[in-house]
Amino acid sequence: MPPSNPMASLVLTDSSQLRAGGFEKLTDQIMYPYAEPYELQKHRHSIHGMMEEENVIRPHQEMTQLTLDEKKFLLAVERGDVASTRRMLQRAQETEYININCVDPLGRSALLMAIDNENLEMVELLIEHKVETKDALLHAISEEFVEAVEVLLDHEETIHRPGEPHSWEALPPDTATFTPDITPLILAAHRDNYEIIKILLDRGATLPMPHDVRSQSNAPLLCCCYLRCSRCGCDECVTSRQEDSLRHSRSRINAYRALASPSLIALSSKDPILTAFELSWELRRLSFMEHEFKCEYQELRKQCQDFATALLDHTRSSYELEVLLNHDPTGPAFEHGERMHLNRLKLAIKLRQKKFVAHPNVQQLLASIWYEGLPGFRRKNMFLQAVETVRIGIMFPIFSAMYILAPHSKVGQPMRKPFIKFICHSASYFTFLSAHPGFSKNRNCDLRLVWKRRPEAFLCGSTSGRDHQERSSTVHHRVVHPRLGLIWSEVKQLWDIGLEEYANDMWNVIDFVTNSLYVATVALRVVAYYQVQKEMATKTTPSDLPREEWDTWDPMLIAEGLFSAANIFSSLKLVYIFSVNPYLGPLQVSLSRMVMDIMKFFFLYVLVLFAFSCGLNQLLWYYADMEKQRCPNATTTFDPKNPSDPDACTVWRRFANLFETTQTLFWAVFGLIDLDNFELAGIKSFTRFWGMLMFGTYSVINIVVLLNLLIAMMNHSYQLISERADVEWKFARSKLWISYFEEGGTVPPPFNIIPTPKSAWYFIQWVNRKLCGRSKAAKKEHMRTIRLSICMTCFSVINVTTSSGLIYDKDEILLHTYYKEVCENIRTQNVHKLSYNMYLTEYLLLEK
Repeated sequence: MPPSNPMASLVLTDSSQLRAGGFEKLTDQIMYPYAEPYELQKHRHSIHGMMEEENVIRPHQEMTQLTLDEKKFLLAVERGDVASTRRMLQRAQETEYININCVDPLGRSALLMAIDNENLEMVELLIEHKVETKDALLHAISEEFVEAVEVLLDHEETIHRPGEPHSWEALPPDTATFTPDITPLILAAHRDNYEIIKILLDRGATLPMPHDVRSQSNAPLLCCCYLRCSRCGCDECVTSRQEDSLRHSRSRINAYRALASPSLIALSSKDPILTAFELSWELRRLSFMEHEFKCEYQELRKQCQDFATALLDHTRSSYELEVLLNHDPTGPAFEHGERMHLNRLKLAIKLRQKKFVAHPNVQQLLASIWYEGLPGFRRKNMFLQAVETVRIGIMFPIFSAMYILAPHSKVGQPMRKPFIKFICHSASYFTFLSAHPGFSKNRNCDLRLVWKRRPEAFLCGSTSGRDHQERSSTVHHRVVHPRLGLIWSEVKQLWDIGLEEYANDMWNVIDFVTNSLYVATVALRVVAYYQVQKEMATKTTPSDLPREEWDTWDPMLIAEGLFSAANIFSSLKLVYIFSVNPYLGPLQVSLSRMVMDIMKFFFLYVLVLFAFSCGLNQLLWYYADMEKQRCPNATTTFDPKNPSDPDACTVWRRFANLFETTQTLFWAVFGLIDLDNFELAGIKSFTRFWGMLMFGTYSVINIVVLLNLLIAMMNHSYQLISERADVEWKFARSKLWISYFEEGGTVPPPFNIIPTPKSAWYFIQWVNRKLCGRSKAAKKEHMRTIRLSICMTCFSVINVTTSSGLIYDKDEILLHTYYKEVCENIRTQNVHKLSYNMYLTEYLLLEK
C-alpha cells in the first residue's frame, strides 16, 4: 500500500530516479499529490515555465563548467593567496592548463574578486599577467576602490589604441554589468566620490551631455543655461527613442544624476552655485515634462538645492556673504561699500531656490538691509514698534513731498530706505481702500435717478444740487487719482522686469486684474453717460428714470458689478502686505497653497455639475415651462387647468434652461434647494422619481464624496506646508523685501504721477545718450574691456617667454610688474601707455 504522506515518496525514492531526470516528476508528486497522473500532464506548462518537459536549455546549462584547477585558482584569488595565485599564473603562461579569465557561477572573474576584496596587490598581480580587464574599471569605481582605479587607468592607457573602444565599451550588451551609457566619470559622479572624479578629470575624462542641454559657458562638463525644449529633435535622439524609449530615458536620467553630483560640480564648474541653481531649475522642468520619472528628477533637484545651500555655511564674514550674493558673471566684481544689487540672490528667487534664500546667513543680511533706516527698531518691544510704524505711516505725504522736492537731500533720503518705503506705500494703500465706501455709496445721491447733463455726475449715478457736485468731485480725487498712481506703478514694473517675469508673480496678476476692472468701470460709466446724453437729446428716455426700469445690460449696472469685484481684489492685496508678519505670513503661504487645491477640485466639480445639469434640464424643461404659465406675471389669460400660483414665479426658473439648472445644482451644495422644487405642474410620478433619483445621486457624488475629498486635499496640503512653513514664509518675505530694495518706485501713489525734477533730469540724460553717443557707463565698460584684454595678453607673454626660456630674471620681474599693475585696477589714462610698453617689452623679449 503506498504511503499516505506525500513526503514519504521522497524518502522511498532512490538516486536512480534523480539521475534518470525524474526530478520534475518527483516535485509534482510532492506539490500536487492528488492531481492527475504525471504522464497525463507532462506536456502542460507549469508555473513560470520552470517545469516543462520540453527540450530547452536552462540558464545553468549555458554556463561554462569550471575545471578543478580553475576552481582552485579562483579560490586562491578569493582568499588573497598571492603566492599560490602567482604560481598558477606562471604555470598558465607556460602550459595554458587553466583559463585565467574564467568566471565563477556568479559571473565574477578573478580580477573582480580582487576588487571586491580591495586587494591591491592581487589586482596588480593579475594585471601584470595580462588578465582581461573588461569592465573591471567600472566595478572598481562602483566599489570606490581608489587605488585600483588608478592602476586600471594606467593599464588602460598602455593597451588602448586610438580609434578603438575602451575595454569596458567592447563588452557585448548581453554580458555587460553596466549599460552602454555608463562611463567611468558618470559612475564616479553617481557615487559622488571626490577622489575618483578628480583622478578622471585630471586624465581628461569628459561627460557626454544630454542633447537638449545648450551650454553657453566655458565649463567643460556642466550646463549653465536654461533648457529651451523638452526633447531633442536630432536624428540620433529620434532613432534612440524609436529603438528603445526606456533605455533612452534612463540614459538621460543617468546623465543628469551625474551632472547633479556635488563633487563633479565643485571640480568642474567655474561657478558652482550658478550651476546648481540652473541645473535644479532644469530638473524641476523635466519633472513636469516626464511624469514617469518625476520622483527621480525631484530627488536630483533636492540634491542640487542642498549643495548650493551647504556652500553658504562656509561663509566666514559678512563681506564674503555680500560678495557671494552680489556676484554677477557679466559685471564688475563687487567691492565693499558699494550698493548691493543682490544679483545672485535675485536669481535664486527667480529659480525658486527656497532653501538657499531661507538660509539664516541670507536672512540676516536681508534683515540688516531692510531695517537700515531705523536703527534699533528690532530691539524695541511690540508696542513701540507699532507706534513707530503708525508715526511713519501718518507722515507719508510729508516724506513723499520732501523726496519729490529734494531727493538727494538729508530730508529726502529716508524715503529711500526699504522699511520706510514699505510703510509709506502700505499707508498709501490703506488710504486708498478707505475711500472705497465713499465712492461706492454716497448717501447724498438719489440712486433712483439717472444723472443729468453735468459730466461729473457719472461718478455717483445722479446729482442733487451743488453740494453733491462738490462731494462727487472729492470722491473722484480720493479714488481715481490713487488708482492712476497704482496703474502707473504697475506699468513701470512691467517695463523694468518684462512680461514673463511679471506674470510669474501671482500678486502681479491680481494687481493687473484689479486695475483692469477699475479701468473698465470708469470706461463703462463714461459710455453710460454719453448713451444717456444721446437718449435725452432725442427724447427717447425721460430725464428721471427709476433704476428698476433700466435695461438689464445697462453699462452703469455692469460698471457697478465690475467695481464691486475690483473692491474684492483690492482688499485681498492686504494679505500680501501682511506677509511680512511672522504670525500671519505662514498662514498666507498655506492659504495660497490651498487655493491651488481648490482650483483643482473645482475643475472636477464643474465636470460633474455640468453632466447632471444636462440630464436634469433635459428631463424637466417641459414641466418648468408649464410651471411658468402658472405665474401671474407670465400669463395674461386665465387658464382653468393651470390656476395662478405666486410661488410658480420662482419655481419655474429652477430647471427652465441649462444655465438655471446649473445654478440650482450649485446652490444645492449649500443646502438651499429642497425636494419641493420637483413638484412641478403636470409632472408624472415616474418623471418626478427619476429626477429626484438623479438629484440624490448628484448630492452623494458632489456633496458627500467630492467635498470630503477637498477637505482631505486641503488637510494634506496644510500638513505638507506646515513641515516647511518657515522656509516657505521666509522665501515669500524675501521676495517682498527685495522688491523694495530697488531704486525705482520710491514715492507711493498718488504722488508717483507727479513729475519730479529727478525724472526730468533722467529724461534729459536719456535724450543725450541717444543723440550724443555712448554714455559714461558704456565708456567705462569699454575701458574695462581694454584692461581685460591687456591682462590676457600679459598672461600669454609670460607663458610664452617662460616656457621657451627666453627671459632673464630682470625681464621676468619687469613682466610680472606690468601684469600686477594691469590687474590691480589701473587708472584709465594709463591704459594706452601701458599697452604700448607691454607690446614693446614683448617684442624685445622675443628678439632674444
